[in-house]
Amino acid sequence: MAYDNPDLAPEVRHDPLDPYSERVAHAFETVGPAVVHIHAVGRNGRGGTGSGVLFAPDGYLLTNSHVVGGATEVSATLTDGGRFAAEIIGDDPATDLAVLRLAGTGLPHAAFGSSGRLRVGQLVVAIGNPLGFQATVTAGIVSALGRTLRSPAGRLIDSVIQTDAALNPGNSGGALVDGQGRVVGINTAMVGQAQGLCFAIGIDTARQVMEPPGGAAARGGLLAGDLILAFDGQPVFAADDLHRFLTDEAAGRATPVQVLRRAQILTLTVTPELDG
Repeated sequence: MAYDNPDLAPEVRHDPLDPYSERVAHAFETVGPAVVHIHAVGRNGRGGTGSGVLFAPDGYLLTNSHVVGGATEVSATLTDGGRFAAEIIGDDPATDLAVLRLAGTGLPHAAFGSSGRLRVGQLVVAIGNPLGFQATVTAGIVSALGRTLRSPAGRLIDSVIQTDAALNPGNSGGALVDGQGRVVGINTAMVGQAQGLCFAIGIDTARQVMEPPGGAAARGGLLAGDLILAFDGQPVFAADDLHRFLTDEAAGRATPVQVLRRAQILTLTVTPELDG
């Protein structure tokens, strides 16, 4: 185990940590600078706060839809105190996710892991701004996988992660991080009358929702707000159904996709692509 430089002043040296603490500290030090404190003001002039996770140096970040939904003015504060105006790029109440862009460049940002590779009992760390206390970290384990959670819009969100890493109001939209310092979920809810019952939207779901403009879906004619009814003739009842259909075999093949747009049912042709 490596020790800190003995030439440093005593007040800036740190004792070596046990393996568990080392993982938690690493997760926080890696992702913490990318977790922002969001301030949203609605049409009624009332303000709300939450958290968000920067995932690109040019200011793109993920948060919960319920943190910014209906807001007319949004800003975000970094851990170093820098404050930026934010624009809502996309909002999906059905999965309680939203993408914002800050008016800044060269910003700290986190890397995504895979929620599909999580195991029950695995260490996870929650980073956010509970009750306005910025850059707060809590740790726990993955308590269960594959949970279903109802979004504020009334739709069921599938593949939700249950964790006992403590969440409080203000954690919404913050990062759930694995021991390698990769974001595996977006913290979204807690059960107020219970202890250790907290939930995060899996990052695999988030990546599907936040596919950038100009991607395969956009090129196929899909618009924000379209409700996918069927993929290649197979009914789509939830996001998990669509994920199951988007296999490697589907990539590169023009596929009919049936959508509900306002009150009209349309059939579009989309050619899925492999990630990266």
